[in-house]
Parts: sequence; C-alpha cells; structure tokens
Amino acid sequence: MWTYQHQHFLVHQLPVLNDNYIYIIQDRHSPVVCVVDPALASPVIEVCAQLNIKPTHILNTHHHWDHTDGNKELVQTYQSKVVANLADASRIPHISQAIAADSQFQIGSLNIRSMDVPGHTLGHIAFVIDDALFCGDTLFGGGCGRLFEGSFAQMWQSLQKLALLDDNTKVYCAHEYTLPNLRFARDVDAGNKKLKQRIKDDTQTRMKQQPTIPSSIGLEKATNPFLRPLNAAFIQAYNLENKINLNAPEVFTHLRERKNTW
Repeated sequence: MWTYQHQHFLVHQLPVLNDNYIYIIQDRHSPVVCVVDPALASPVIEVCAQLNIKPTHILNTHHHWDHTDGNKELVQTYQSKVVANLADASRIPHISQAIAADSQFQIGSLNIRSMDVPGHTLGHIAFVIDDALFCGDTLFGGGCGRLFEGSFAQMWQSLQKLALLDDNTKVYCAHEYTLPNLRFARDVDAGNKKLKQRIKDDTQTRMKQQPTIPSSIGLEKATNPFLRPLNAAFIQAYNLENKINLNAPEVFTHLRERKNTW
C-alpha cells in the first residue's frame, strides 16, 4: 500500500489482482472513507482494519467486474453507500446513491465532481476531488482504455475533457499499464524528449516495485499518445511520418486502432 497526501484527504493505493489499483480516500475532516472501484473486498477490509477506519462510501467509475466485485461484501460488512452513474444503475451492484454523469455533490468535507467520460463503456464516469482525478479505465499512464462500448468520437471527447483539468491534477487510474503503454508511445512519438525521460523514470520506478501511478494531467498531455493530438506540431509530424492527412480526432482514431493490434 502507498499513501498520498492531499490538502483535505489522504489516498491509500492498494495493488490487487494482476495490475488493478483500488483507492481508499480518507477525509481528513470527517469519518468519511470512500473506496474507488473495489475489485475485491478483502484487501480493503484488511487495510481499513489496520488504519482503524470504515468505508462509508464506494465510488464506481463503471460496471466491469474488476471495479465492482467488492461492492457486495463491503456493503454487507460496513453498510457502505454505493455511488455510481444513474445510467448504469442496472449494471452496477448495490447502488444506493445514483448520480447524474455530470454532477457535483458532497460527502463529508469532500467536494466531488463527477464527469461523463464514455468510450471504454457508455456509462463510464470519473471523479474529481480537488487536485485528484479518479478516472477508472478512461485515461491510463501513457494510454487510454479500449473501446468496448463507446465510439472513437466519444473517447476523444472524454479525453479532451480530462485534459482541461489543471496540469497539476494527480491522475489515479485503475491499472498499472504504464510501461507497455510507453513502449507504444515511443513507436509513434519517437522524437519526444519528455517521453524519453518518462520512460527512463518510470522504468526505474517499476524496477523498485513501486507504482508509476499517480501521474499528472500535465505529464499525460506531454507524453501520452492519445492526448498528443491536442498538439498541432504532433499532428503535423504524425501525418508527415505516416503519409496521411488527418485532423485531431482522426489522428486519435488512427492511434487507437494501431494500439488495438500493436
């Protein structure tokens, strides 16, 4: 487990399964504890016992099993309230607080904004709390989620929304996929000096068995190939290298299709 300090809360990061992360958000000013995307209940129960805290809420970004399978046991054990997208009420177990995809609400002293970010799934949402983004499988370190339900246009629009957040916003995504993602990034953005430095830094981090997550919005905009179409110079270079003439959404689509078979 790793713990990160924010002004109004702590974030405890739990690695589970092969590459998932569960996040426990501990409000500094109230007994509120929010668990983000519990793939499993047992590691959450163990950590909460160690910290002498109880999960009051569960925040689900989308319906996939490796984000919701812990819901039932946590609700049974702690009577936790499950907060999730109203549009996914039929697919996420034990929802007790269904919210609009784009909304703002408060739990304890935490001011939480939900963002509608379809693409990976149609009902996918992200949660922003101050300078922290919990984005599930929409944005990854150096990558983005596969399009299981949504369209390329939807995912591109979702990524643009996330890119508008402050560059210092910490990106807490749900999987440790960074190094494989950066190897693809190197293939399509070879001249990017910031990318080369990130590959070096994140490789060293993983050699120490530490997480590359959280990253930041600023780092993702500079090095993540799926946000690089926001940069006109990148589009120009990518078109020239691949002998194509595409605009930003089309470059994103081209990249995502390449990654699918890479």
